[in-house]
Amino acid sequence: MNSHHLKYLLPIRCIIFIAVFCCVSLITKQELSSFSNWWSPVASIVNILLIALLLFLCKKSGITFAKLINYQKGKTKGFEVFILTMLILMVGMSGMYIAGFICYGVIPYAAPMMIAPVPLWIAIINLVVLPVSTAVAEDSLYLGCGVNQIKNKWASIFVPAFFFALQHSFIPVLFDVKYILYRFLSFLPLTIILCIYYYKKRNPVPVIIGHAVIDLATAVQILMTSAIPGFYQMMTGL
Repeated sequence: MNSHHLKYLLPIRCIIFIAVFCCVSLITKQELSSFSNWWSPVASIVNILLIALLLFLCKKSGITFAKLINYQKGKTKGFEVFILTMLILMVGMSGMYIAGFICYGVIPYAAPMMIAPVPLWIAIINLVVLPVSTAVAEDSLYLGCGVNQIKNKWASIFVPAFFFALQHSFIPVLFDVKYILYRFLSFLPLTIILCIYYYKKRNPVPVIIGHAVIDLATAVQILMTSAIPGFYQMMTGL
């Protein structure tokens, strides 16, 4: 297998999430919205499976995983990580609020199912698994298989950024046009910035760390809503 074929994997997360949620809906005969709060453990499982698939495909292509994402030991500076992490948090939060205003006319707006409670033991495990697995899986896919493998400069930035943002529209899957657009617009500015940064620097470490931090913030909120009675109602009532 040629490593350049890895770019065709970019839509895979969209396809997997739609398939998983629709299959569960068919099997349980429940509406998609009835189990949307389970998105975080589903995401963690998909992340782990995707990382395993990428490791397998790297081996088949004759490259290492480090080569896929262009990891170079000793290249990363702490100040660079700090600045990019702050930028990710700022752009990520701003994107969600602006998209919420565009789609729902509300500031601040956040989709309530994204911090909905789950069984406490799952929330505790996901406090570590979700941020780490999401950052490694998504950045390896969209930066390693996208930015690194697409030859045209602008396509190598905007095609991965598009799918990077689009996958969020299906975590969880709800076939509501306004919700899908809200999730897509929330992340598009951030994914474009991350792809531009990576195109210029070719260093995945600051992106992965900053990405993990913003997902850790979400995992902490899920842990709090799962552990503290009434906290979810308080947060969604803001």
